Amino acid sequence: MTSSTEREEILGNIARIVKEKFINPNDLNQDLNTWAAELEDGKSQIVAAADEEVFVDRVRAHLRNLGASHTAFFHGSGRGVPAPHAIHATLRAFDTKWGLRWVLQDVIEDGVAFRAGLQPGDIILTQDAQDLMPPHAPEFSLGGRHLLSVVGRNGSGEKKVELSVPAKAAKGRPPMIEPRSIAYKMLDGETGLLKVSSFPGASGRGFAVQLDAAVRSLVKEGCRRLILDLRGNVGGGLGSLRLMSYLTPARVPVGYSLTRAKLRKGFSKESLPTVSKIPGTRFHEILMAVRFGLLQKDRSIALFTEGLGTQPFQGRVVILINEHTHSAAEMVAAFAQDNQLGAIGGTSSAGEVLGGANFRVGGEYRLRLPIAAWYTWSGRTIEGNGIAPSIHEEVELHSLRAGVDRQLESVHNYLQHL
Repeated sequence: MTSSTEREEILGNIARIVKEKFINPNDLNQDLNTWAAELEDGKSQIVAAADEEVFVDRVRAHLRNLGASHTAFFHGSGRGVPAPHAIHATLRAFDTKWGLRWVLQDVIEDGVAFRAGLQPGDIILTQDAQDLMPPHAPEFSLGGRHLLSVVGRNGSGEKKVELSVPAKAAKGRPPMIEPRSIAYKMLDGETGLLKVSSFPGASGRGFAVQLDAAVRSLVKEGCRRLILDLRGNVGGGLGSLRLMSYLTPARVPVGYSLTRAKLRKGFSKESLPTVSKIPGTRFHEILMAVRFGLLQKDRSIALFTEGLGTQPFQGRVVILINEHTHSAAEMVAAFAQDNQLGAIGGTSSAGEVLGGANFRVGGEYRLRLPIAAWYTWSGRTIEGNGIAPSIHEEVELHSLRAGVDRQLESVHNYLQHL
């Protein structure tokens, strides 16, 4: 347990880093000194917290007042990790015959929940023998074992499911286990389904190799229409650029990021350092790391697609999103929407698009903070707004429980007329 002195040091470090680095594109002139003063006023209560859980909760409560995504406070041991980051499943609250309960919505193929036999539509009743009801959401420990009691879909009844969460966390991300990034198949003779659940790795090189192979396979099988499923996507790194590049043959501007330091100095988006290619080799990956780690430390950049050429499905694409579509995945959907490269189906996305970074603040605690705002090339801000679909299709409990994906059916039908 951290001492009072350690907790005071942690709070001091948090206030300093927030004032230096934090940015919110919806409130660029935010008074961070006032926020820091409020944190100071509440310091005695935070420091006096009876245990670590209460201490963390009180710090998080103050961080929420900053009003932006990509803001978190967590212990380096990997405790209290939400379901999407720990077991690769998203949850939605529904009124059921067992009361208000969490129901599994997106279950990522080959993830922890998937391997344990959980499916979309399963209803969670308890976690580790404790009743679990919204708004309290299940949390997991990296490297831990957890027991869920769930009511299976299609009348399969109540069952106990043990989940074994891996211990190795993704580097440079919030505490999380990376899910399987890509799954794909043909739905009919001309329509391919490409499911992308994350964009692992800062440079995107490994992801790009996997995506290239998936696209080649789909095209070889006759893919002339494409459903790009980004539901439940937790975001990630530069790999999203390769995905956007497959939507258009040309080299097209995507958007730009801005740090607080760059805003203070002034800028034009046309003069920002550009990234327009995923590194193809380890050597090029090292060059990129040197460029942005040593030579251009500021994370203000302009992003352009790679100009990969024509694909047979271009112009006949639908992108599926939902409220669990985050960050880099929202950038993909916004790019397609702004450039009329594909229709958007499902429900509105999370509206959480910022460049985050982790900082050590003492006592094995970490602060995650947004340090770069993101804008589309037209200047649109996705943070706090999200992406609205043109083909709106809500998720219903009845369909989930029956194992029917109405959102996928809806966009599949739409594509048949293109």
